[in-house]
Amino acid sequence: MTEHDPTDEISQIEDRIERLAEIAERCRKYILASKIAIGGGGALLLVAILGLFGTGQTAALGSIALVLGGIVSLGSNVSTLRQTESAIGDAEALRSRLIGRIDLRVVADAPMKLV
Repeated sequence: MTEHDPTDEISQIEDRIERLAEIAERCRKYILASKIAIGGGGALLLVAILGLFGTGQTAALGSIALVLGGIVSLGSNVSTLRQTESAIGDAEALRSRLIGRIDLRVVADAPMKLV
């Protein structure tokens, strides 16, 4: 009976880690965009409150919407990023355990033959 070879499973786990890393990177980009939206909305609200540049109620409402949307997006993406990073850690731990089960053999140094 042959021993279970975990190399295929390791390969699948590495593919999963790559996909999760892409998701994490996308979350980081959305987090940055959310922070920019919050800052921009706050600045626009301040401009609207101070009455600079002739902005009115529409600009104030728009800025409030921008700030609130940024906050919601930030919270959602931070939560998703945490879950994704946890899943990456779990997958890496599983990969390490599977690699540890492989019966690795040392290949002796042999002189190379030139053809």
